[in-house]
Amino acid sequence: MDVYEELLAQQDIRYKEFVAKLIPNIPKESIIGVRTPAMRQIAKKFFGTQVAQTFLKTLPHTYYEENMIHFFLISLIKDFDECINEVEKFLPFVDCWSVCDQSSPKVFKKHHQQLLPFIKQWIASTHVYTARFGIRMLMNEFLEEDFKSEYLDLVSAKRGDDYYLKMMVAWYFATALAKQYEESIKIIENKKLDSWTHNKAIQKAIESFRVSAEHKQYLKTLKI
Repeated sequence: MDVYEELLAQQDIRYKEFVAKLIPNIPKESIIGVRTPAMRQIAKKFFGTQVAQTFLKTLPHTYYEENMIHFFLISLIKDFDECINEVEKFLPFVDCWSVCDQSSPKVFKKHHQQLLPFIKQWIASTHVYTARFGIRMLMNEFLEEDFKSEYLDLVSAKRGDDYYLKMMVAWYFATALAKQYEESIKIIENKKLDSWTHNKAIQKAIESFRVSAEHKQYLKTLKI
């Protein structure tokens, strides 16, 4: 079996209807209807095979699930340079939040210094999902011991009207408020985000169990 045949074997028509509602910006006919755990298993099954190598070279894909498998395969690559190369080739073809948000290559955690320049390039991109991926990687990898306040400025300076981009900026700052409150609250206090994103970041932070009750009360006073 190839990847497409494996996906068809796991098809769930009712689940297809559910996914189509979650991702309204892609054509419904591009969705097969396969649950995420099953797609991860398919990726693991084919990883390292000739089938996977051929699949990674075949872009663009026809189906949403093929794009998901593509990113899952990339996330399994253990060599940093090879992984980055595959990410760079694939990002221009990412067309929805779900594909963008599912992959977190494990190898990135061991190569932060090498990764950071790529993250900055991705965030600067005019392609919505490349920029979204860059912000998510900055959120995942650089809000702990490798955090610097300048990263907050990098994200707060990102502008765009796309809903999925603005939501990612809000998600980043809600997470930053949980993990690096003293620095990130300055961005909110100084109103460095557009009004919609500012309020959405506050909303998501207030909804988070990782933000203290005291901080939540203060954040409520900062809504625009």
